[in-house]
Amino acid sequence: MNEPRLLVISAPSGCGKGTVLGAVFKDIDVFYSVSCTTRPPRPGEINGTHYHFLAIEDFDRMVEEDGFLEHAGFVDKQYGTPAAPVLENFAAGKDVILEIETNGAFQVREKRPDAALIFILPPSVAELRRRLYKRGTETPEEIEKRVSRAADEIAKSYDYDYVFMNDDLDDAIRDFKTIYNAVKNGDDSADRFRTYKEETINMINEVLKNA
Repeated sequence: MNEPRLLVISAPSGCGKGTVLGAVFKDIDVFYSVSCTTRPPRPGEINGTHYHFLAIEDFDRMVEEDGFLEHAGFVDKQYGTPAAPVLENFAAGKDVILEIETNGAFQVREKRPDAALIFILPPSVAELRRRLYKRGTETPEEIEKRVSRAADEIAKSYDYDYVFMNDDLDDAIRDFKTIYNAVKNGDDSADRFRTYKEETINMINEVLKNA
């Protein structure tokens, strides 16, 4: 049996990573770690499915008890990955996917150097802003905070292992599956997405140039 693998997925808010992962999970059997957050639920979000929504004092208690694999602040709210479910699923031989922001991803890498870090790029920052306004779940001020932070997040993608773009959903799903299979099999079938490749570097540069 193949060894279980840990994959960390990051992308600016509004990039569609949830949609990509939702489609992928129909075809692969992995444990998707549900993060904790101190922000309130958005319409339609379910506690324990989309996030574990915690009071600030409960979140702080978990930090004090070393209950997170990683945790970080983002747009005035706290987010963290509870460690216990990740470790339990690893022990059971199951692959684990974390959907977290960049600072948290690098915390995971420090603790788990075997983790594969994957970044999803938007076609442009302008398109990211359009998607966030269309989503309509945040105030204009909150959206602009996310947009202003997007360039900083994208700049950190150079330090990830793999980068691909969500411009067309079907293509993005296919690209993610290619990367997942390469990570699982330990082969070079997804090398075109590696961040040391000139094509990948140019793609990141192009998105940042128009930020």
